[in-house]
Amino acid sequence: MKDGSVRAVILVSSVNFALKSEDEQKALIAGYVTMLNMLEYPLQILIQSRKMNIDDYLNDLEERARVQTNELLKIHTEDYLSYVREIITIGNIMSKKFYIIVSYDPGGHSRPSFIKRAIGVFTPTKVIRLKESVFAKYRAYLDKRIDNVLSGLSNLSLRAVRLDTESLIELFYSTFNPDVSQAQKLGKIEELQVER
Repeated sequence: MKDGSVRAVILVSSVNFALKSEDEQKALIAGYVTMLNMLEYPLQILIQSRKMNIDDYLNDLEERARVQTNELLKIHTEDYLSYVREIITIGNIMSKKFYIIVSYDPGGHSRPSFIKRAIGVFTPTKVIRLKESVFAKYRAYLDKRIDNVLSGLSNLSLRAVRLDTESLIELFYSTFNPDVSQAQKLGKIEELQVER
């Protein structure tokens, strides 16, 4: 980051909380509280809701119905296609992704940047460039924090994975270009031009 702090992003699976029994819900909440209380640093939680584009899926169903030789399967495929289209007209089909942002601020200011802005603390306008050895040290601290968070999420039976560079680029691209990212996917990282 501009201020010399470092961040990592974790993609976390979800749990259908409403389908759990009351005891399971209480156990999940207690586990979550325990995990958060174990941590000595703040986390940012990001939930992204996006309208899903299922045009390719619908086109695939149409093609399957068209080439189907079994008349009964063809009728069932067409009925299912009609059902899916009806659901789409009733409401949007949304996808949700859950992220946890873990930070390490060597200056001891471990508040996430959105909190800093809210309380009037501004990050410096000058970008701090870290030496490679200093960055490696900060990354080691961050890695320990990531391991703690991943362990806590695992105890809650949640699958979680730290995003790599390519995944982070895709996340930022789809976040800041939601309409374009649906139609125009990113190429390989090696093919992207980086200005220096």
